[in-house]
Amino acid sequence: MQNGFMSTNDPYEGFADRYDLFPRDPADREFFRRLFVGNRVTRLLDCACGTGRDLLTFQSLGCEVVGSDLSPSMLSVARKTLEAAGIDAPLHRLDFRDLPAHFDRPFDAVVCLSGSLLEVADETEILRALSSMHAVLRPGGLLVLTQGMTDKLWRERPRFLLEINTAEFSRVFVIDYFERGARFNILDIHHTPEDAGLQVWTMEHPHVPLGADYERLLRGLGFADVRLFGGYDSEPYDLETSNRLIVVAGK
Repeated sequence: MQNGFMSTNDPYEGFADRYDLFPRDPADREFFRRLFVGNRVTRLLDCACGTGRDLLTFQSLGCEVVGSDLSPSMLSVARKTLEAAGIDAPLHRLDFRDLPAHFDRPFDAVVCLSGSLLEVADETEILRALSSMHAVLRPGGLLVLTQGMTDKLWRERPRFLLEINTAEFSRVFVIDYFERGARFNILDIHHTPEDAGLQVWTMEHPHVPLGADYERLLRGLGFADVRLFGGYDSEPYDLETSNRLIVVAGK
C-alpha cells in the first residue's frame, strides 16, 4: 500500500497488522503465472507491497522480488511476512513517484496492486507515478495495476459493501463519494466473546481513475500494449458488469 501524501504520519499505523484479513482471489496466482511465463518475467518490483503477501506469490512463481512502500507500518509487517516464509528479499521505504532515483537496474515487471495508485492527490500525480514505473521497466517489460473501483461501481455508487462476513468477523466498507474521489470508511466488527468490538479506519482516494483514464494515460506515456481485464480469469473488462479492474501494459 502506498500513501500518496508525503507526511510524517503513517496512515496505516494501527491497521497494517489486520490488513490481511482482506480476502484475496484464489485465481490471482494462475493469472500472474500465465502472464509472467508469456512475457519472460523473472525480476519484479512490487512498488506498493503493503504487508508483503503478494511478494510471496511472486517469489513462488520463480521471480526475484523487490518490495517498496511508503508506509513504515506496512513494511514492518512485510518484513515479518518474508521472514516467516524464509525469504530474503529487499524492502525499501520509497514513494512510487520517485523510483528511478533508487533503481538503476531495470525490472521485467512492476506491479501496483489493490488500488494503491488511488491514494495520490490528482491525475497529475497519478501520471507522475505511472511515468516513474515506466522508467524502471526494461523494454518489453510489464506494468500491472489492480483496483476494486470500476466503471460499474463508480456509476452505481453503493454506499455499503460487505467485504468479509464470517461467524467471527465482518468487514464493511461505508463509502463517501465526491466529484472524482471517494472515502472508504472501513468497519471491522468482531463477533467472538474473546474479541468482541468495533474498529474503524479510513482510506482516502482523492482521485479515482477508471478504465478509459488508464488507457489514455498509459498510451500517452508510450506503453505500446494496454489491456484491461475484469477479473483474474482474464475476461475482458466490461464497463457495465466488471467488479474488478486489472490493467496490464507493455512497455
